[in-house]
Amino acid sequence: MPKRRERTLRLNLDLDRVRDNTLAIGAATKRPVWAVVKADAYGLGARRVVQALAECVEGFCTFSLAEAIDADIHRLAGRPTLTIGPPDTLDISQWTGPSVYPAVSTIEQAEMLRSARCEVCVDTGMSRFTCPPQDFHAICEAGTAFGAFTHATRIEHVERFLTLTAGATRRLARHAAGSSLLHEPRAWLDRVRPGLALYTGAVAITATLAEVHESRGPIGYRGFTAARHGVIFAGYRHGLRRGPCRVGGRLALIPEVGMQSAYIDLSGDGEPIGADVGDEVTLLGPELPPEVLARSWDCSPHEALLRLANGARLRSSAPNGYHSGHE
Repeated sequence: MPKRRERTLRLNLDLDRVRDNTLAIGAATKRPVWAVVKADAYGLGARRVVQALAECVEGFCTFSLAEAIDADIHRLAGRPTLTIGPPDTLDISQWTGPSVYPAVSTIEQAEMLRSARCEVCVDTGMSRFTCPPQDFHAICEAGTAFGAFTHATRIEHVERFLTLTAGATRRLARHAAGSSLLHEPRAWLDRVRPGLALYTGAVAITATLAEVHESRGPIGYRGFTAARHGVIFAGYRHGLRRGPCRVGGRLALIPEVGMQSAYIDLSGDGEPIGADVGDEVTLLGPELPPEVLARSWDCSPHEALLRLANGARLRSSAPNGYHSGHE
């Protein structure tokens, strides 16, 4: 019986690996971990990540109050959430129930949300949703800030943050280290807030070869050439771009991406890749991490992961069409 031409982009998330990664970060930094699960945990499903990490973290970070409520974080994990984007609302009644703490960056926000457990977002170079350095102490006094943080990507951002927040009139929990600064002990401060690092080696997104052909001249819209090629049911609608993939344990190339399908060059490097219909194509995985895709796609690893994760959860309206698979 011929193998089925499966129209499914599959997303597998190893939650045990996510837990292990989180515990390892806490052990290495000796700091409380606040896990970043914004954008639905980078498209991987915030609710299941929150449940998996409930006993591993002190709290969570989302971009907004709406995200925290949608993920049902307090009920599922019994942990607080810090929203690291601007406040969704200045209506204090919206912040009193679900143990979600707003980030503030203006005196008005601090005054309006005074009875909430606010944290001040300080500008050290990001220049968005942040308080000007000269306003930091006034904002702290206008509200009842419990913490201060910055969106730091370099150690000089951390040094600037420490200088700007020195001399605060009350003890503030300070934090700056996301995934990109976990290797810098100077950045760990009072807590760490990893995002992408939680999912290292834990995500696999795969497709199935729907067709395999011995090529006969120029192929596809671009007219590329390959001795042998395959086709998968994933395209730019699903976040895919031209770049590397893996087939049969070997590195392969995606030379052209259409709206809902893409070509795989199976020519190999001197020896054709012996793949057939129904074989698995890895678009992202432990041997093809987001960092590798990011270099090829000219984007951040976060964007590469989010694009493909969202694509794996996309449902087609066609009766026999594309659907998501969580395993």
